[in-house]
Amino acid sequence: MKKAKVIIDKDFTIAEIDEKVFSSFVEPLGRCIYGGIYEPGHESADEDGFRQDVMEYIKPLNLTLNRFPGGNFTSTYRWEDGIGPKKERPRRVEVAWQCIETNEFGLDEFAKWSDKNGSDVMMTVNLATRGVLEAMDCVEYCNFEGGTYWSEMRKKNGFEKPLNYKYWCLSNEIDGIWQVGQKPGREYGLLAKEAAKGMKLIDSEIKTVLAGSSSPGQDTFPAFDVEALEESYDFIDYLSVHHYIGNMENDSANYLAKPMVTDRYLDNVAAAIEFVKAKKRSEHEVYISFDEFNTWHSIAREERFEKKWRVAPPLLEDTYTAEDALALGGMLLSVLRHADSVKIACVSELVNCISHIRTRNQGGCWVLPPYYAFLHYTQYGRGTALLTKVDSDVYDSKDYKDVPYLDAQAVVDAQDHITVFAINRSLEEQLEMSLELRGFEGYSVKKHIVLTADDPKATNTEDTPDAVKPAENGNARCENGCVKAVLDKMSWNVICLSK
Repeated sequence: MKKAKVIIDKDFTIAEIDEKVFSSFVEPLGRCIYGGIYEPGHESADEDGFRQDVMEYIKPLNLTLNRFPGGNFTSTYRWEDGIGPKKERPRRVEVAWQCIETNEFGLDEFAKWSDKNGSDVMMTVNLATRGVLEAMDCVEYCNFEGGTYWSEMRKKNGFEKPLNYKYWCLSNEIDGIWQVGQKPGREYGLLAKEAAKGMKLIDSEIKTVLAGSSSPGQDTFPAFDVEALEESYDFIDYLSVHHYIGNMENDSANYLAKPMVTDRYLDNVAAAIEFVKAKKRSEHEVYISFDEFNTWHSIAREERFEKKWRVAPPLLEDTYTAEDALALGGMLLSVLRHADSVKIACVSELVNCISHIRTRNQGGCWVLPPYYAFLHYTQYGRGTALLTKVDSDVYDSKDYKDVPYLDAQAVVDAQDHITVFAINRSLEEQLEMSLELRGFEGYSVKKHIVLTADDPKATNTEDTPDAVKPAENGNARCENGCVKAVLDKMSWNVICLSK
């Protein structure tokens, strides 16, 4: 049996966990919106066409932000296409995903859906093929009180009060060759600075998000980020970075080690921000917006080019399994342990595309195993991240050395409830975990939730929606200030402690 020791101390904290790290991403890609959150005529649809069976899975996540409308979709998007009477909206060629966009669902509909969902919106403006003025117009439409062209247009469209969107992304993945409107770092930084300046002159309360590197594997990382930051630093508030991991090589042991790349990536992004801050002698703080991350296996397949110009086709609908729950869980723990620098985090995407909530058009709705890891993270991960020291048996995989079998992160909330998230990466053996509580007196285990499966590829379907789901059947116990538990092989664990 594998072994690991964990230590947490009440006096050793990382930072308070920002509420905005419990967020997601909604893009008019494939069936994320059409057939996902929006399907007029579906038996569960409300008066606005929003599927309530989908909402039943989204509501428990208590999402604080949803990023919209993209994503690669943004780089040729005209935000005005998604407002006003639907019958007057244009159909457009959407080149990022090689589809036809009807614009039946746009900014107006997302405002209504977000209000019903109880979440805020992080808007993305197009600085790839449009410019500063169009970005300012969008802020005026959303946030200006009234008496101007765009604010009165908003009122005409049914929104008497300003939407007051606080967070604004200044384009998306503009460093990537796949992006229409790709720009080098300095050129983009200058444009982003002027956009942020103009947007904040309309609404001084907004926060702007600079588009940084698309992945740690980009040849331009971190030079692009540094160059863009050097031109715009004092005008922006967050640096956006993205990261996806997958198991295209079908090597589970190697796959489960990949969240260690996320850890290093976020360390390096934080270092790039600190370098520019020091170089500019600035007192201004810029944080990380980790606003696209997930597991994604079909990232190398170009299915969008095989059958072009369809309306809302099924794209990027990978089958996510029990092992994906652990891989995503590792990325989520990385977000928590970077609570001092990561202040926004959006799992990509919310429904169907690269997602764990699945639907059938005119049919049912179900969730895949990683949904539960994200649900537990949003339910139990709020509070303050504790410095969590792990000493674990290790293994070597194809690409990584000294991979700890145990990945763990602890959180304490305002009521002094402690949650310990723990992943046993071993595909074959249980893991004996000993957790020492320093400075925490009189605690006992209230619940120990376990998500596991005998087969790493086990998953749920519409016909078998409960094949892989969590159970409160863990064996954690507290003895003399120490928590003991034997973690199942290949398992995601949530151990809740209170006095």
